[in-house]
Amino acid sequence: MKNKNTLRLSALAIGVLSVVSVAQASGFQIRENSTKALGRAFTGTTVAKDDATVAITNPAAMVNLDRTTVANNVSVIDLSGEFTGTAIAAPTLASQPAPVNSLAKSVSGGNGGDPGDPTAVPSFAAVMPLHGNLENLWVGFGVSAPYGLKTEWDKDWVGRYNAVTSDVKVIDATLSAAWKTSDQFSVGVGLVLQHADVTLTNALDLGTAVCGGIVQQIGALPVALRPGAIASQLAPMCLTPTAPYGPGKNDGFFSVSGKDSAIGWTAGFQWRPTDKLAIGYNYKSEIAHELKGDIEFTVPANVLALPGMSTRFASGKGGAELATPSTHTFSASYDVTPSARVMGEYQRTDWTTLDNVTIKRDDGTVIGIEDYGWSASNMYSLGGELDLSPALTLRAGIGRDETPTHDANRTPRLPDNDRTLLSIGGTYRMSDKLSFDAAFMRVNVKDSPIRSVSSTGTLITGEATGGANVIAVGGQYKF
Repeated sequence: MKNKNTLRLSALAIGVLSVVSVAQASGFQIRENSTKALGRAFTGTTVAKDDATVAITNPAAMVNLDRTTVANNVSVIDLSGEFTGTAIAAPTLASQPAPVNSLAKSVSGGNGGDPGDPTAVPSFAAVMPLHGNLENLWVGFGVSAPYGLKTEWDKDWVGRYNAVTSDVKVIDATLSAAWKTSDQFSVGVGLVLQHADVTLTNALDLGTAVCGGIVQQIGALPVALRPGAIASQLAPMCLTPTAPYGPGKNDGFFSVSGKDSAIGWTAGFQWRPTDKLAIGYNYKSEIAHELKGDIEFTVPANVLALPGMSTRFASGKGGAELATPSTHTFSASYDVTPSARVMGEYQRTDWTTLDNVTIKRDDGTVIGIEDYGWSASNMYSLGGELDLSPALTLRAGIGRDETPTHDANRTPRLPDNDRTLLSIGGTYRMSDKLSFDAAFMRVNVKDSPIRSVSSTGTLITGEATGGANVIAVGGQYKF
C-alpha cells in the first residue's frame, strides 16, 4: 500500500510541475499619436509639414515648423471581438483506451463576451526652433504610447485556461533634436525613455494536470500491470463521480505583473529634392526590459497538499524579459497642386524580438516558457489632403497592416490578424496660431483562427472575429 501511495503522489506532483506559462499579447503596436496622421491612415508621419508630433515620429521633420509649436491629441480605441469555438481538456488522452479516454472532455463555459472596451490613448508633443548662432537647430519633446493592449474575457469562459486579462501599457518620453544641413536636407535624433507595465492572468486546469500525471506514470508501468493501476489509482482519483480530481474540478488562477523603464533611441532624415516632393525615413531602436513585479497563484487545497506543490505554487516576486521591437518607417509626400497632397507610408516592425516569454522568480527559477516565433510585419498606406480653404483641410487614407502572428500559434490574448485601415479627418484653423483636428478610422480585422494549448494542457480551437473603431481629436498652438 505504501508503494501505491508513493506512486500516486509522485504522479500527481509530476502532473503539475510544468503547468504554468504565460502568453504574451499579439500585435500590440499603437500608432495613434497624431490626429492628423490618423486621418490619412498614418501616411506622411516622417515628412509632415504642420504637425508637432514629428518630434516623436521623425525628429528630422521638426525643421518644417518655423515657430514654437505644441500639440495635444487623444484617440479613443474601441476594440470589439467575438469567439466561436470549443475547448477540450486532456485532448492527448482521447486516443487512449477506455476508461482513460473519458478524461478528454469538453470544457464548460461561454464564448467570453466582448474582450475589448473603449480605451483612451493620449499624446503630447512640442517643437522649438532655436535662433541666433543655433538657427539651424530644432529641439523637441513628446510623450506617446507606442505599444499597448487591453483585453478581458469572462472569468468562466471556455478559453479561461489560455487567457482572462491581458493588460500591456508602454509609454515613451522622447527628447529630440534636428539639424537642417541645407534647404533640402535635415537629420534628427532622439533619446527615448520607455516605461512598460504588464499584467497577464489566466485560469489553471489543475485537475487535468493531476490526472494526466497519473496516466503518465501508469504508462511507464509494464503492460500487464496497467489495468490494475487504472482500477486502483486512476479510477478513484479521477474517474468516479466522487473522485477528488478531474478536468474542471480543481481550477486555480495565475497572474503575473511587472514594470520596468529602459532607454532607446531614434534617428532619421528628411530630404526635399524639389519644392513638391518630400522623402523621409526614421529608425527606432529595440528597447529591452527586465520586468519585475509579482507572481500570484490561487490553488485548491487538495492540489496544494501534494508533494512539492506549496513551493511550486508559492506567490512571490518575479517577472520576465520583454523587448519592444525596432521599426523602420519610410514616408513620401507630393504636392499635386498648391492645395492638394498625396502621401505614402511603409513601416516594418521587427516583431522577431518576441520569440518566447520566460517567467522567472527572483531567484532565477523558471516557472514557464512559451514559444511564439513572431515574424516581422509590414504596414502600407496611402493618403491625401485637400485644402478647401485657408481655414479648412480634409484628409482621407487607406492602409493594410500585417500581423506578426501565425495561425499555428495564435492565442486569444489578442486574436490579431491582418488589418485593413480606412480613415477620414480634417483640420479647422481658428487663426494662424490655433487649430483643431478630428479623425475617424475603421479597422477591419481578418477572421482569426485560434488553436492554442494552455499551460495545463487544454486545447482551444475556433475563430475570433472583430475590429475596431478609432475616434481622435487634437489641438495645436503656435507661439
